[in-house]
Amino acid sequence: MIRKKILFLASNPTNTGKLRLDEEVREITEGLKRSNERDRFELIQAGAVRVNDLRRSMLDHAPRIVHFSGHGHGGADSGIVLEDAQGLAYQVPTDALVGLFELCAGHVECVILNACYSEAQAEAIAKHIPYVIGMNAAISDGAALEFAIGFYDAIGAGKSIEEAFQFGSNAVALKGIPEHLIPGIKKNS
Repeated sequence: MIRKKILFLASNPTNTGKLRLDEEVREITEGLKRSNERDRFELIQAGAVRVNDLRRSMLDHAPRIVHFSGHGHGGADSGIVLEDAQGLAYQVPTDALVGLFELCAGHVECVILNACYSEAQAEAIAKHIPYVIGMNAAISDGAALEFAIGFYDAIGAGKSIEEAFQFGSNAVALKGIPEHLIPGIKKNS
């Protein structure tokens, strides 16, 4: 059986607020381990991600699902933040990020940008990737964590990407967190 690779990329630059990324990856790992479909997935982790790490991980692992967890920056040029060589925040240019996913479109099925203000990048990436999830505003660490848990519990149960997205959003709502409408899914039609 061919295992579906999930690439979990985490970035929490030293000059940004502390996120519980270790908790997110632990919950995803545990959820997949206990799932009915556990033998279908391989979770690959990369932390303190810099631009070169992003590109190399995409080339080395050819993942089906790419999950970025970290910070995003709002404003006119909103999007995800990686680390530079000194561990400080580096905002990834949208056109370059889209170009990377265009180069990897042959193997990537879904991208999750679990970071504040990532919707514009998600929409641009969706021109090349079947499913892309991004956040349309700031999202709390707790809401982002619950979304990830719900999403991967559903993936592990054999649900489709669209169904998993609904389960992720519902997981946020079930916890009484009022941010269940912040995640958005973009589909390449």
